[in-house]
Amino acid sequence: ANDQGDLVVTKGDQYDVREKEGGRDVRNLGAPVDLAARYFQEGADEVTFLNITGYRDSPLTDLPMLEVLKQASERVFVPLTVGGGIKGFQDAQGKAYSALEVAAEYFRSGADKVSIGSDSVEVAMDYLASGKKTGLTSIEQISAVYGAQAVVVSIDPRRVYVADPSQVPHKTVHTSRPGPNGEQYCWWQCTSQGGRKNHALGAVELAQAVEALGAGEVLLNCIDMDGVGQGFDLELVSAVSDAVNIPVIASSGAGSPEHFTQVFNNTRCSAALAAGIFHRKEVSIGQVKEHMVENKLPTRV
Repeated sequence: ANDQGDLVVTKGDQYDVREKEGGRDVRNLGAPVDLAARYFQEGADEVTFLNITGYRDSPLTDLPMLEVLKQASERVFVPLTVGGGIKGFQDAQGKAYSALEVAAEYFRSGADKVSIGSDSVEVAMDYLASGKKTGLTSIEQISAVYGAQAVVVSIDPRRVYVADPSQVPHKTVHTSRPGPNGEQYCWWQCTSQGGRKNHALGAVELAQAVEALGAGEVLLNCIDMDGVGQGFDLELVSAVSDAVNIPVIASSGAGSPEHFTQVFNNTRCSAALAAGIFHRKEVSIGQVKEHMVENKLPTRV
């Protein structure tokens, strides 16, 4: 939702969705249903709605987003994923609702998958600390009823440089992009609340934990590359896709058709997602697929 309360499609630059000049209004790139329908017509294999504002404390009253799903499902005939507020909560009257009840409402409104973001961080940290499944987490509840294929976990990490891997307990890689002080290693710190809160948890460890809990896919974002248009973080995508056996969707950084070919040729990711370049019509979905076909990558055309 923008400052006027309208539900609009926006796109951030490293998660900042406001214009850099003027009144710093929320960047408005179009109407959600119309854009989703356009992408379906242009050949998108899936469409993802990530609701980054509003109704976080009471997602079942998120009537605008539920209506978007209902309208989109009448015009878009590829899988629809929705994220934002998929978690258990207590309403103003003190009544408790489970994450499963929240997800069920989105499924009834037309979603094929739900994407769990911030809640997955807390869930994964608890699981890694105890080594035990409770059956009560959002991931476990939804996966048990709707299947793992209906549960996507969205990871929002940022790169952290270290001089030596022994300095941190997280999975590190030897990077080809040294840090500001010449550091040769890095790891990716998980965040929540739209990148505003950092956690002592690495992206690789989070992905492994949610796979164990029943997630069927990982949507792997990258705060450092978001909106930059210089390509996906191949080191991040490689590290996570090599560590799990569920599909990893590479996200953040696409600026040209070549970037899609690069991520498929250099990592084990199963899909790649882009937003801004399609919203602004800088690149078409058709151009991306043509480039992939030319490079002999399996592509649905």
